[in-house]
Amino acid sequence: MLTGLDHLPPAKQRELAEVVRILFEEFAAAHARGNADWNRKGRILKILLYGSYGRGDWVDDPIGGYHSDYDILVVVNYDRLTEFEHWSAAEDRLMRAFTIAKTLTAPVSFIVHSLKDVNAQLERGRPFFVDIVEQGIALYEAEGFEFVQPRNLPPEEARVEAEKYFEEWFATAGEFRAGAEFHRERGGAKVAAFNYHQAVERYYHCLLLSLSLHSPKSHRLNFLRSQCEQIAPALIEAWPRDNKFSRRCFELLRLAYVQARYSPQFKISAEELSWIGERVAVLERLVETICREHLAALGGPE
Repeated sequence: MLTGLDHLPPAKQRELAEVVRILFEEFAAAHARGNADWNRKGRILKILLYGSYGRGDWVDDPIGGYHSDYDILVVVNYDRLTEFEHWSAAEDRLMRAFTIAKTLTAPVSFIVHSLKDVNAQLERGRPFFVDIVEQGIALYEAEGFEFVQPRNLPPEEARVEAEKYFEEWFATAGEFRAGAEFHRERGGAKVAAFNYHQAVERYYHCLLLSLSLHSPKSHRLNFLRSQCEQIAPALIEAWPRDNKFSRRCFELLRLAYVQARYSPQFKISAEELSWIGERVAVLERLVETICREHLAALGGPE
């Protein structure tokens, strides 16, 4: 695991230091309220930068509207501390720092795992975690909490598992997309929007599981989109970001998971829904192509 940030501009290094500070502050505030032993003794053991900023190939395109995320892995000492309740305030604060305060020039996508879980994933040879440990950069690291030596996963084992993931998740994503089209034609805009959300969520999980044998347990489309586009940049094509209409449509799709089901105020026009349907079709094609090419590279059927 690397430790230097010399490949990043000084301003980016300062921003990452601010990200680490916010994570520690909000974690301390969130878990200090509990009396359970795992809560009182909860610790952040490691904070790692991975993805494009770790590799040095990030994209910052204000004209096209695409910004690579700061991808962060937070490692804690108890499984219970990975639950969203401990990190929702940090996520909100980091989002506001990028979108409102403008103190960050890139969005932050962070995942939280216990050291026990990360080591179990390394012992199984999960490519996602192996790559982070081998290529990631430590922004913070407590002494005495080491990662285990990763297992070298044979391609044939990876192929068998990846094929199962692809077959299951791609098929169910297609079912939700078909459901969305059915309800859109019937005028059921809210139900269609929710089903499009579910289709997109599952296409993203399909790609992550097929390529890295791991996907975060999340419904957040902006987070899943970022994770997928990091490992498969061709997916950027699915969601244009260069105009307000396209950005608004993706935001409506993101909100549909909750609001399309429960909020009377949720509104989406026929034009917006039609555009989303077209982009979901593009996403489906890209995911299928990328996954099948990956399976073929592992020795599987094209």
